[in-house]
Amino acid sequence: MTKPEENLWQGIDASARDDLNTRDYRTASFAEGLSQRDLEASEFVGADRNKRDVKEAWIPGVEIFARKIHAQRHRGLFAEFVRRDEGILARICLWPKQWSAARMFANTAKGFHVHPPSIPKGGVAADWLRRVFIDERENYSLRRYDDEQWDVMFFLQGRVEIILCDIRAGFPRRVMRFFVDGDNHRSNNNVGIVIPPGVAHAIRAEGTEDVVMVYGTSTVFHPEFEGRIASEVETAALPQSWQKFLSPSGGV
Repeated sequence: MTKPEENLWQGIDASARDDLNTRDYRTASFAEGLSQRDLEASEFVGADRNKRDVKEAWIPGVEIFARKIHAQRHRGLFAEFVRRDEGILARICLWPKQWSAARMFANTAKGFHVHPPSIPKGGVAADWLRRVFIDERENYSLRRYDDEQWDVMFFLQGRVEIILCDIRAGFPRRVMRFFVDGDNHRSNNNVGIVIPPGVAHAIRAEGTEDVVMVYGTSTVFHPEFEGRIASEVETAALPQSWQKFLSPSGGV
């Protein structure tokens, strides 16, 4: 076995060695893995959110819950989303007013999107948000579901990477990155996701398969609630030569 003090890469050209990096396989903390290395969605479902490392990494208000996919041999599959009076949504007193569907082509991405938190008139945003999500986090009656857009996401087909970033006033910037499997890939990564307003979210399709998702929103669609940050990935720019040809001067 090669000793650490030996030069492992002496057989590589010197100019190439200057650009050489190796992957760090050391075990990361939960917080490091969550924000930097991508975790499986299943790692969140059973996580003890009262543990210090989990609590420090978790974005307040985000929920990730397991779903059961039932195979129906020779026919397909059956999968429930949520029940109004049971489970996570019943506990947090959220039932969407609108359900929508979206398809993402393979090798594409959405986001970052963010929806504005609703702050009571005369209130201080940071103080209100801290009260709702930290000081009285289980007092779900404080949440203004009718006045702000919460998302509840499910994936029917494909595999995705979800990236969440907390940008609410007065909150530390936390990042959560994890992979979710669509219903056609039965695994422990078949989950539902609740995203509160003020948490920017992006989705990247993984692999060569189109992604099909269904999502509920606490309000009906309001264009003014759709804030975008660094979302240029959604815009397929025309080649520069095409833009030049289409200009008023015709490229002259």
